[in-house]
Amino acid sequence: MDSKQTGIEQPNEEGVKINCNPTYEVELVDAIVKVPADSWNNLMADDNPFNSHQYLLALESSDCVCSKTGWTPLHLLVKETGDKANIVAVMPLYIKAHSYGEYVFDWAWADAYERHQLTYYPKLLSAIPFTPTAGKRLGIATDKTEQEQQQIYHLVADTLNQCLVEYGFSSWHCLFLPEAQFKQFSQTQSLQRVGTQFHWFNRNYADFDSFLAALSSRKRKEIKKERAKVRAADLHFEFVEGAEITAELWLQFFACYQQTYAKRSGHYGYLNLDFFKNLSSTLANNVILLVVRDSEEQFIASALYFKSRSHLYGRYWGALTDVDGLHFEACYYQGIEYCINHGLQVFDAGAQGEHKVSRGFEPVATFSNHEIAHQEFRQAIHSFTLQEANNIKIYMQQLKQKLPYKSVD
Repeated sequence: MDSKQTGIEQPNEEGVKINCNPTYEVELVDAIVKVPADSWNNLMADDNPFNSHQYLLALESSDCVCSKTGWTPLHLLVKETGDKANIVAVMPLYIKAHSYGEYVFDWAWADAYERHQLTYYPKLLSAIPFTPTAGKRLGIATDKTEQEQQQIYHLVADTLNQCLVEYGFSSWHCLFLPEAQFKQFSQTQSLQRVGTQFHWFNRNYADFDSFLAALSSRKRKEIKKERAKVRAADLHFEFVEGAEITAELWLQFFACYQQTYAKRSGHYGYLNLDFFKNLSSTLANNVILLVVRDSEEQFIASALYFKSRSHLYGRYWGALTDVDGLHFEACYYQGIEYCINHGLQVFDAGAQGEHKVSRGFEPVATFSNHEIAHQEFRQAIHSFTLQEANNIKIYMQQLKQKLPYKSVD
């Protein structure tokens, strides 16, 4: 799917101007490299590594994100009108030819369109590819007043709605927003959707034992039993920081990554080796690789993490051999220990996974906004999202009752 198939002319070096008012104009560009890195990062003003220009560039330069993979970049810029034309807002934006790699599922919506002989793809998506992690989807200059920010939100929503009408997109979707941005976009009358993930919170634990002490006796014993199984296998765990991750380590990790995807999904994953290798230089301060070796110092498993000043993000893991309890150790307990040892406050271990609750991960809400061009389908989807939100609320309340803590604030 390329932009020509949507009726949008191929953006040139200057991009395509699509919406203007006396104060601002909106421009679409077909590559993140066409946006100055400093401008993008300053506007995002976000410690989340996935929102960085470097992360998005690594995805595009490795061809993990391109028209051939169904993710055609069409990033949105808001510029001031006039001679300087300063960029005052940015949004990661893609033309999607499918719904893979998003994690806010709309397959049922696409199926309903197909049953009625309507076309759901292409659609517009603002998200970080293959990354179900909350973060800003619209970076706005910090010197803008609240009223000016609201004007920009409405301008962006109007532009996306204009794209639906003029270029034949079925819908636009803005996924995994922080709650504040979710509320801002909701004021533009877009549909609201709520989901849930499971995050671990560091309550100033001195060490892993102090975390365990906060749990009920039964849960504490279960976790100790799980970790004892792994210790019995005589494995060695080592966190390797970004700049120290060698080409050989990336190669070994990639073998684990592909094998695990093949077992679980029947394909070898969305990302390639070039993407991962880029991270050692472009995001050296944010990426960490957990290396697991056996008693003979043979590489047997690994887990890839990212970090910010406050968060640890668990992303991918894989093993070349089966060891009872190794997944929980590598993906959860080692991450919890890292947070405690380095003073990180939140551990986001990835999408889904109700089994995380018994290990101390708490249900948190996720937020997304949507707009549907077809009015009858919009009404039906709106009814669905309202019922879904109520079900999610009940589900989260039920899971909170299952948390293993002696008491939860």
